[in-house]
Amino acid sequence: MNLENQALRACLEVGKALTSTLDLKGILDLIMSKVSELIAAGNWSLLLRDEKTGELSFEIAVGLQKETIEGIRLKRGEGIAGHVAETGIPIFSDNLSENENFSGRIDEVTGFRTKSIVCVPMKVRDRVLGVIEIVNVAEMKSFEEKYVPVLTILADYGAIAIENARLFERVRRMTVTDEYTGLYNARYLHDVLDKLIDEARERESRLAIAFIDMDNFKKVVDTHGHLAGSRVLSEVGQVMSSCLSSSDILIKYGGDEFVLLMPGRDSEDAVRFVESIREAVRSASYLASGEGPVYLTASFGIAVFPTHGMTKRDLLSRADQAMYRAKESTKDRVCSF
Repeated sequence: MNLENQALRACLEVGKALTSTLDLKGILDLIMSKVSELIAAGNWSLLLRDEKTGELSFEIAVGLQKETIEGIRLKRGEGIAGHVAETGIPIFSDNLSENENFSGRIDEVTGFRTKSIVCVPMKVRDRVLGVIEIVNVAEMKSFEEKYVPVLTILADYGAIAIENARLFERVRRMTVTDEYTGLYNARYLHDVLDKLIDEARERESRLAIAFIDMDNFKKVVDTHGHLAGSRVLSEVGQVMSSCLSSSDILIKYGGDEFVLLMPGRDSEDAVRFVESIREAVRSASYLASGEGPVYLTASFGIAVFPTHGMTKRDLLSRADQAMYRAKESTKDRVCSF
């Protein structure tokens, strides 16, 4: 099969994948496998651009040891790849000693020696989402004539895949996120809690749940209004989030209620941990830059898998019961079922 037919077949396969899956890694792997089949080059890589910082990180690399480049990020505009990511203009350079944009940092880290480079942007609607680099091309002019058209098409397909995956993630995030606090919502709670219970059962470990209700929150709303009340809840969420470990999950459940999931914590550990959160909520001031300061307390109820229940329904119900015991006594306290 000649190169033109191979290129057409590769583009059709990738195009079909784009319409049938949102698996970004799978599509990028497919694209780069087609690059390997079509292009006579032993060293190439695909780098993704961070939407916020503009930095580039290696997603796929062929011809380099994965361990040597893992975690490496190119600063915004750094090197040939960084320049292409900023400008959106491809670079074909067979004499890097004369190219002012070349950075030898990756070569120093990996021990590789880059002599020539082809770098094309992965671009959609004039936004560069990543780049593809082909390194140490033997005959640059011949390469440009034979391979650049199909490489450009595959790079565009890659950009579409990245865009689709990111849009899907944004939409998914919106469906499981509370619009005022930015925390996960009740929909997410019911999805993730089943999974956490299954994991705890398989590992024979504990899973603690805390129901949290703000004390006398109606007074805040009556005094400052509903919009200010929403801001207070957002600030409360930030205070509690600052206390959490990477495995803990805070959820805005509804109204002025939150739920905290604490994988791996037994009852004693959970009570001690939640006490620290209670104190943090109590010590903070809210609306300090506006209508405040407002001071709040919260009541907490804890239930633990499997001690207090084996199902999602039982655990949530018993954490809720414990929370109401706290509300009915002194408020501003932690009760365990």
